[in-house]
Amino acid sequence: MSTALFLVTRSHGPGWCDGRNLEEQDEWPAHAAFMEALASDGFVLLGGVVIETSEALLIVRAASKSDIEARLAADPWTRNGVLRIKSIQTWQLRLGSVSE
Repeated sequence: MSTALFLVTRSHGPGWCDGRNLEEQDEWPAHAAFMEALASDGFVLLGGVVIETSEALLIVRAASKSDIEARLAADPWTRNGVLRIKSIQTWQLRLGSVSE
């Protein structure tokens, strides 16, 4: 099955607690471990917080948008509503490179 690159934007959901920083949100250790596992698997290539917004950006290698939705559904922060998927866009890399 072939894969493509995607830009995944996630934003604060109803479970996000304003006034708490990232590491103080409910289930932070479980979320961090989950995301590290996705990176180790080569699913998430890059990820981070978009400064001065309520969003995070992931560069993902996947077979489809539905594959991304299914994988992120298992994130503790998806299950408890801390983060939600805002958008998934197919991305064509034109400059630089990412690891295979």
